[in-house]
Amino acid sequence: MIATAVLLSEQEYNTLHMIALQTGKSEDDLLRQAVKQLLTQFQLADRRPLLRQARGMWRERTDLPDWKSLRQEFDRTESLSL
Repeated sequence: MIATAVLLSEQEYNTLHMIALQTGKSEDDLLRQAVKQLLTQFQLADRRPLLRQARGMWRERTDLPDWKSLRQEFDRTESLSL
């Protein structure tokens, strides 16, 4: 892990300290949890435009079997293994 300094206002520190006492977690753990949550939120936000770009990318492909054929093949394989 890498150590870093975080400057908090007195009110922020006092609130963080109270939450630590209530939850039984250390202030460091709470800060790491908050940073992790923030990073996850931004990673999800960054993925949305990529997912929107990918939407429909297989629409014009003609080399893929239709879903009905795929399902029939799966059902055949499934019944053979039983």
